[in-house]
Amino acid sequence: MAIEKDYVLGTHDEEIARLGAQHGVWRALVLAAWRRAGFAAGQTIVDLGCGPGWAALDLADVVGPAGRVIAVDRSRRFLDALAAAARARGLSQISIEERDLDDPGFPAAGVDGIWSRWVYAFVRDPRALLVRAAAALRPGGIMVMHEYVDYSAWRLAPRNAAFEGFVQEVMASWRAAGGETEIGLALPAWLGEVGMEVRALTPLAFAPRPGDPAWAWPSAFVEVGVRRMIELGRLDDAQGRAITEAYAATEGTPGAFQITPTVIEIVAVKL
Repeated sequence: MAIEKDYVLGTHDEEIARLGAQHGVWRALVLAAWRRAGFAAGQTIVDLGCGPGWAALDLADVVGPAGRVIAVDRSRRFLDALAAAARARGLSQISIEERDLDDPGFPAAGVDGIWSRWVYAFVRDPRALLVRAAAALRPGGIMVMHEYVDYSAWRLAPRNAAFEGFVQEVMASWRAAGGETEIGLALPAWLGEVGMEVRALTPLAFAPRPGDPAWAWPSAFVEVGVRRMIELGRLDDAQGRAITEAYAATEGTPGAFQITPTVIEIVAVKL
């Protein structure tokens, strides 16, 4: 696997499983957003930056056999995982395209909808990608996006300095790779500039306590993310241990909870 095709947290089997657990936590909110946006049977929907395809599999159920899901990602390994899952489920309506989203062009034109989650935060020129995505929509087509607006809001209660330092290192690693963790602050204005009308802006965050189902999402990220930050040289072993120990201590503290990074859900229509 080429380094330039990799993600901040990698594309290995453990990361694929983590992304699946993450999608499980967000799935009800995502399905509700798609319903409100009007994603429906027979449509063509692009899953932009699909990763290993957990959302694409759900989109295939939404559009049905008469529709089409175009799943786009730069990671061959992620796309191979999606292809295997689609074959196992008999979902022939999913087509796959390997594409770096910073490259010119777009995988389709005249599509009914585009879904993306934590994609614009990672590309080097998010506004250029938005221009291409808006141009690919038919008039009346819908864009549904989940992007971070306040990643630094991620905190443990009781607060812990080591953990908050970890959050800052994660943000710095994204920016060092050319991304912007809080791109959601810019997207609504850009959408208006590229011929889209924003229909809804909804802030989304969780406040899970240890043992809550939603606790599993950030827990899996901490486990994988600390190791990845060490691999990237952003943390040393001692710092990594301090972070994981702080997190484990929080799980055993009466009354503890955490606030997850704040996401903005954007629903916009092409005029």
